[in-house]
Amino acid sequence: MQGHGSGRTADIRFRVAGILLLVAQLAFIGWVSLRPLTAPWVTAGNLEPLASIRGDLEIGFAEAARRIGRELLLYAPLGVLFPLVGGRIDAHRLASLVRTVLASALISCLVELAQGSIAGQVVDVDTVLINTAGVALAHLAVVPAVRGHLRRRAGRAHPPAPAREDAASGLTPTLPRVGIAP
Repeated sequence: MQGHGSGRTADIRFRVAGILLLVAQLAFIGWVSLRPLTAPWVTAGNLEPLASIRGDLEIGFAEAARRIGRELLLYAPLGVLFPLVGGRIDAHRLASLVRTVLASALISCLVELAQGSIAGQVVDVDTVLINTAGVALAHLAVVPAVRGHLRRRAGRAHPPAPAREDAASGLTPTLPRVGIAP
């Protein structure tokens, strides 16, 4: 069990797998987002929320859906991997969502800030918003169901122990009734 919270924790194999997958996903995000791009010109950075989303929608719905979908899906696995690494089966739903979304938003902000110093990359606040929304959607779609399944499975594997009477607690011991002899 973890010392900083109450409740059961996941099997260590799940947590190790989560760490490995998390590192792989973060490496993939870095590779996709932080490599230099050759372009004859780049647009100015966007620090106005929802401006680039409106611009994408003006181009056309199909192009906007492709761009927004790409950004939603890039960070979405973090919505499942962060809780998996944490390993808490009995975590509070809202607290888990908030922790996951804030950690992912921080990572997205750091990646966007790093993009400002890379050739061909542009800082865009809408990317942070879309990435964070993707994490939240993935978390809400997967994590509560998986945790519920794990809790039910753990409950079947280890049924609760019957309550025992403890003489030290002041309970009076009871004796089974004996029938009258003939």
